[in-house]
Amino acid sequence: MEYAFLGKTGRKVSRVGFGGATAGIPGYINPFDPRDAADRNGVVNAVRRAYESGITYFDTAEGYGDGASEEIFGEGLSGADKEKIFLATKVTPYGKYGLRGPDEIRRSLENSLKRLKRGYVDLLQIHGSYYGAETAESIIKDGGIADAMARFKEESLVKFIGFSIETQNTALDLFIESGRFDCMQIQYNLLFQHPYDPSFAIGSLYKAEAAGLGIVAMRTATSGIFQKWIKIVNPADTFNYTPALIQFVLSNPFIDTALIGMRTEREVDENISICGDLSGRIDLSALHDRFPKKI
Repeated sequence: MEYAFLGKTGRKVSRVGFGGATAGIPGYINPFDPRDAADRNGVVNAVRRAYESGITYFDTAEGYGDGASEEIFGEGLSGADKEKIFLATKVTPYGKYGLRGPDEIRRSLENSLKRLKRGYVDLLQIHGSYYGAETAESIIKDGGIADAMARFKEESLVKFIGFSIETQNTALDLFIESGRFDCMQIQYNLLFQHPYDPSFAIGSLYKAEAAGLGIVAMRTATSGIFQKWIKIVNPADTFNYTPALIQFVLSNPFIDTALIGMRTEREVDENISICGDLSGRIDLSALHDRFPKKI
């Protein structure tokens, strides 16, 4: 297993992280029901296998199946050495009437801790797909959600705080520039390369790295979108591109951890093997070079 330091947290984590969306959301990408005993037990065993095999980064959220993913992680990591794992969860910023207040955020965290069977989590993230600039400003302003999360750090309920976001916009820049957060989780993969342009050394990955943020990639294998396209252009589906998709993300020097959803022990073993195969890495700068040197 390959490891990296997660930005300014100073924590050493596995470069493959166990993503929790597939553990809790019914029918996510493939047929699955966390309420089905066989499906649930398969993921619980996969979580245990991951921990025993050297994966240390585990990422979940209250929003994954209304807490189902957190419950599965709590069971799968029961008995694990808390000092050897980096457990991250997320709080949904929106309530029934807009952004949640500090009391609602606290209740959400307390419920997450119960499901995870923990007294603290290593990382609490604001769970988001899209934020507008006005919403981002409300989150990071005095008295906003970021302030509530900072108090959780002071109370040792969380060690670090961060945010997740799927867009590249002003809100993302505001989060990075605010200095409020320790980690950033963004969408980055072969199809969504917007965060990283080595041709011009621009993009949010460069900004986050300069700010010292720990950087986590979600949708590492494109959430099945690339595979769907391949089946359209190559109906016989004669090649498994998933290892190459994972290696593409791991080849990025700014990505500390690449999240992968896993539901079986076999998938855990396969992904660990992919991570350990350093021969599969590529030089992204050379890949983007439109004028290679003549041999």
